[in-house]
Amino acid sequence: MPSSTSEAVRIAVLADSDTRWKWGALTARRIAPAGTPASVELSGFLLRGRATPTARQLAEVGVSADELREVSGNEFLNAIRDGQYDIVVLALVGGGVQAMLHAIAALRLSERPVVVTGYVGVVYEKLADGLLLRHGADVVLANSGHDAERFRAVYEGVGADASSVTEAALPFLGGAPYTARTGRDTVVFAAQPSVPESRADRTYLLRRLVEHARLHPHREVLLKLRSRPGEHTTHLEELPYQRLAEKLSGGLPPNVRLVYGHMGEVLDRTDLLVTLSSTAALESLHRRIPTAILSDLGVREALGNHHFLGSGLLTSWDQLDGGHRPVPDADWLARQGVAADGSYDTAFDAARGRVAALLAQPELPPLAPYYTPSTAPGYLPGILARHRLAADGTPLPGAAPKAEITGVRRMVRDAVRNAARGAYRHGVQKVAPVIRRMGEL
Repeated sequence: MPSSTSEAVRIAVLADSDTRWKWGALTARRIAPAGTPASVELSGFLLRGRATPTARQLAEVGVSADELREVSGNEFLNAIRDGQYDIVVLALVGGGVQAMLHAIAALRLSERPVVVTGYVGVVYEKLADGLLLRHGADVVLANSGHDAERFRAVYEGVGADASSVTEAALPFLGGAPYTARTGRDTVVFAAQPSVPESRADRTYLLRRLVEHARLHPHREVLLKLRSRPGEHTTHLEELPYQRLAEKLSGGLPPNVRLVYGHMGEVLDRTDLLVTLSSTAALESLHRRIPTAILSDLGVREALGNHHFLGSGLLTSWDQLDGGHRPVPDADWLARQGVAADGSYDTAFDAARGRVAALLAQPELPPLAPYYTPSTAPGYLPGILARHRLAADGTPLPGAAPKAEITGVRRMVRDAVRNAARGAYRHGVQKVAPVIRRMGEL
């Protein structure tokens, strides 16, 4: 552990997608003890899997690290064992967090790092499941006061220690406050990879966006996309809007464009953000940009827009076509961590304080997740096995990484791995939908 704030704080971030890398890396810098941001050594590890970000996705995220490399779970554990990190940020799905908690505990380090985890955005599904899979970390970050209350209630409801829950905020909020500009009228629809799921619903949203553009030919209408076809992000996208747009009758009108890139840069020119339940809504609200949450497909847990009950933001395309602009409820905003009132500068004070207190302890207690072979004997072993770990958190036979491959062998291995990923993504986006439609005949 660093003996003073003048020493560099070494932080390792393990992420399994582009959005989680963004959350993890930015969180790591924000939770470093006060007085040390210039002395943070950040090591990034991208967990090898279906959503491992491409070079283009990493460039779009725009978050740098002192080193960044792709690893297996066991390669990451070797790095933790040998790297003497002060803090580890687990920016993973719940099952990945649980596996790494047990695996780090199984390393039995004489001086283990402080382990931090949390959520990359709005928590609207699998609340109990996701939270209990994250239990055992020293710090479980909540993105708002509302989330902190819910998180503690889940832990206390099963008799688990809830002291790890720490209120913070999303680490990527920022940008200049919104001001309307003469001659600019831009509507942005923030698409989501997996919400809604069906072709009919996604086609409906695209059609209504296009109809809105035709009703307002002088308005710029942007469809903000998370990834290009063939790429994956946090969630699978079987039906990319790009493909649906190609088949749209009449095509896209001239005032509609598909855009990629950093969400903050898109928000710089946004006059109205429209979405179902994207975390982009919180970024928009933080900057006081007019924001609409669509109710066209219902207000349902499966869509995530139920999270915005009481916000004053729920509306429909019909209302937006007629010029309606939702006004957010001030009390709802205050509880959701968007910090539009200017309090964002202090949003991470509690997290920094907790991390600093943990770093100052002579010795940290062993990690103690709620799930153990005795509390969840029918659930935990399967989670660990998917990450090639035994029930005690140790690597399964044959899972330990061999010596690093270099030269031509590494080039061949990487080429085969990339081809396998491409085949998987083709299956998800091309073959699976066809098979599903055939099954409905």
